[in-house]
Amino acid sequence: MITLVPSSVHSKAIVAHLYSDHHRWLRAWLYRRLNCPHDAADLAQDTFVRAMTSSALPALEEPRAFLATVARRLLSNLFRRRALEQAYLDELACLPEHCMPSAEDVVLVREALAEIDRVLDGLPVRVRHAFILHRLEGMSQPSIAEHLGVSLATVERDLRRAFVHCLSARPE
Repeated sequence: MITLVPSSVHSKAIVAHLYSDHHRWLRAWLYRRLNCPHDAADLAQDTFVRAMTSSALPALEEPRAFLATVARRLLSNLFRRRALEQAYLDELACLPEHCMPSAEDVVLVREALAEIDRVLDGLPVRVRHAFILHRLEGMSQPSIAEHLGVSLATVERDLRRAFVHCLSARPE
């Protein structure tokens, strides 16, 4: 009788081996870029979580290069999210005191911004920018075309691509 081992068991074993062999190295690599042990530890964990779902996992020849690539993408997301949050806080600082949102509203907006960022992740920068200008800034398509220095047809294509991407990212 042949017993088949589910691929998830095999993947877990690969990730466990990858983790034990490279976690300390990855955390140190991230620390050098972030200069914060807590952020480095969080991103190291996130890297291994992403690695668990990667189709490239069983065929890894250069595990550190693979982990560094995944970690670089997560770093990029972290820096983009922090820049977005800082821009929001800068805008809040310009508001008169009587217009300031409550702490609860600030948390809700941050969560919404993080969700928007998550949904738009994976889109090219211009497509993401066109979508944000259209949906969040309320700019018209011709204005976006002028602002980005592209044709109206390109803006229409980019917005269509962003909408389809957002629809496919919606939970069922």
